[in-house]
Amino acid sequence: MASISKKKKALIEKYNQEKLRNHAMKIGVTLISPETVFLSNDTKFGKNVVINPYVVIGKKTKIGNNVEILPFTHIENATLESNVNVGPFSRIRPGSFLSKGSKIGNFVEVKKSKLGQNSKVNHLSYVGDASIGNNVNIGAGTITCNYDGKKKNKTKILDGAFIGSNTALVAPIKIGKNSVVGAGSAL
Repeated sequence: MASISKKKKALIEKYNQEKLRNHAMKIGVTLISPETVFLSNDTKFGKNVVINPYVVIGKKTKIGNNVEILPFTHIENATLESNVNVGPFSRIRPGSFLSKGSKIGNFVEVKKSKLGQNSKVNHLSYVGDASIGNNVNIGAGTITCNYDGKKKNKTKILDGAFIGSNTALVAPIKIGKNSVVGAGSAL
């Protein structure tokens, strides 16, 4: 009896996903390979949104205008403002806010963080519990070390900062405006 229930649930979810995809395309969202995209009932879409194959958009997600989401990306309980680019292979976790013109690249995870306008985290990085200003560049392999074993700590990076590749930012920490952090640093 349990297997019939699982089959019924799977059919209901399949129907619901088809309905959500069709609605998204009807309002102008471009789904490159619709059958590989999974949406939530409460997702809000702006105009000119392009979603590539194998993307999962979970609950409480808002996507602005002119946003492209590249393959193998998972987004949940996050806001992406206009002109944002995410992916491929990215994870945008709950509490994340990607400001206008920001970019999250391949193999990047963002959790409970705000990325300022025109800031970018292009590849192989973890940004958690952080506030990142405008026009910040975060190099490959950078991580915010936000957990000390007992509590989560904040990282703050001010406008115009450049964080070199393979950097460990040990929170709590504040990186000043227009600062340059050398590659391989641990702060």
